[in-house]
Amino acid sequence: MMIKVERGRPTPEELAAVVALVQARAAALEPGTGGPPAARGAWSDPARTVPGAVPRPGPTAWRRSVWPA
Repeated sequence: MMIKVERGRPTPEELAAVVALVQARAAALEPGTGGPPAARGAWSDPARTVPGAVPRPGPTAWRRSVWPA
């Protein structure tokens, strides 16, 4: 990997900080090292198990859609 300074005159400490950040980010994205967590599907959403969270069809559904259970 090549890092090129286009403008300015960074100090050695500033360059070291930038290189450390770039290396850490590259290591975090390597396959097999964890990386970003996988997206969870709707089936594993804990909110689905809360009764009354979604109004069910019926004669009083309009009332349950406005007032909390």
